[in-house]
Amino acid sequence: MAEEILEESEEQLGEQLIEMLQNKEYSKLRHTVADMNEADIAAIMDSMKDEDSLKMFRILPKNLAADVFPMLDVDDQKYIILSLSNTEASSIIDNLMADDATDLLEEMPANVVKKILSNASPETRADINHLLQYPDDSAGSIMTVEFVDLREDMTVQDAINRIREIGLDSETVNVCYVLDGKRVLKGTVALRYLLIMPMDALIGKIMNENVISVKTTTDQEDAAQVFQKYDFTVIPVVDNENRMVGIITIDDVVDILEEEATEDIEKMAAILPTDKPYLKMGILETYRKRIPWLLLLMVSATFTGAIIKSYENALASYVVLTAYIPMLMDTGGNAGSQASVSIIRGLSLQEIRFRDIFHVIWKEIRVACLCGVTLAGINFVKLLLIDGIDPVIAMIICGTLVCVVAFAKTIGAILPMVTDRIGFDPAVMASPLITTIVDAISLSVYFALATNILHIAV
Repeated sequence: MAEEILEESEEQLGEQLIEMLQNKEYSKLRHTVADMNEADIAAIMDSMKDEDSLKMFRILPKNLAADVFPMLDVDDQKYIILSLSNTEASSIIDNLMADDATDLLEEMPANVVKKILSNASPETRADINHLLQYPDDSAGSIMTVEFVDLREDMTVQDAINRIREIGLDSETVNVCYVLDGKRVLKGTVALRYLLIMPMDALIGKIMNENVISVKTTTDQEDAAQVFQKYDFTVIPVVDNENRMVGIITIDDVVDILEEEATEDIEKMAAILPTDKPYLKMGILETYRKRIPWLLLLMVSATFTGAIIKSYENALASYVVLTAYIPMLMDTGGNAGSQASVSIIRGLSLQEIRFRDIFHVIWKEIRVACLCGVTLAGINFVKLLLIDGIDPVIAMIICGTLVCVVAFAKTIGAILPMVTDRIGFDPAVMASPLITTIVDAISLSVYFALATNILHIAV
């Protein structure tokens, strides 16, 4: 209910801002947005036409514009950058944090990148080039280089003066980092300690020396898990020699978790990952993201057709067997999907590791037996009382059901773990692919039982 009220008020406010733009009430508009949160402004601008969004951006106060810009949709950022004068573009880029400016470059086409770099200050350009050298999806690629650094021989008063000097240009001042002459990370000092400690206390005496950090080459998802484990809001990033090069803040981690979750969901739904919102993607782009997996799954599904064709005699002799093929295949696919999704989640949260594979298999086998027997028992009663099926055929169907659930859950557990072990994303082993594999196994087991028990020549 609260979300609906919030969305409604945001929509109403957006309509009011557009009306102010159309009526050229620019002073009133500027005064209204000055009291708004930058995330709300960005959400409203994303819903505007490009021309209105650009007008709105130009009306924003300089500092607010810099805060709003990284929150805009990529297409809106591209349009605004290309529409701004060199002076306006330079002002925006130089006011962005280095990590936001780097993210902007990675999303933009070459002509936009050229304009951004040509209008950035030498310091900003150096920071951007520094961050671009790190591998994609690494801690180094998402960190920012703006942080408060201190020395051990500083007093608390010196530290506070240092924060006042560079704090506005830093990503956060809540945690300060103590470095030696070679910029090796020695410790951290929280801002609250600086506020309560005597002004003449030495930083080296009050700093926390037990510092948890991540390497520049650490995968961004692993870095996010460090945040989750220790409840951090910021974490230092160091190189191989423990020299501090930047920090990652909690807002970056939220973006990472959303990005990784979206990517996993898309892979599990047999869609190539994309970083664009649904309504921002064109028809052809959406087609290109979906068709590869559909083609692969269509081709792989022909194996099930081949299996059915090879048992034509069995189907011709007992046509009733055909009616229960969809039920067996669907149940197997659903059972496999349940296991694979649970295992993929456990792997992503590091609750499960490859060394646990035998424990996982043993657990899934027991769960599969309970599920299979329950489903088979209920189905057997239904086949006899409602469908009026011959008891022997009902036993074949229910026996197949038990085997299918057992196979499906075991395969659904094993494949993601093996895939993760060899370095691939386990999400690709989710519903679509496992369902195809289980379908083939379901049919093979079904017809093998039928032909042997009913003595049908293949």
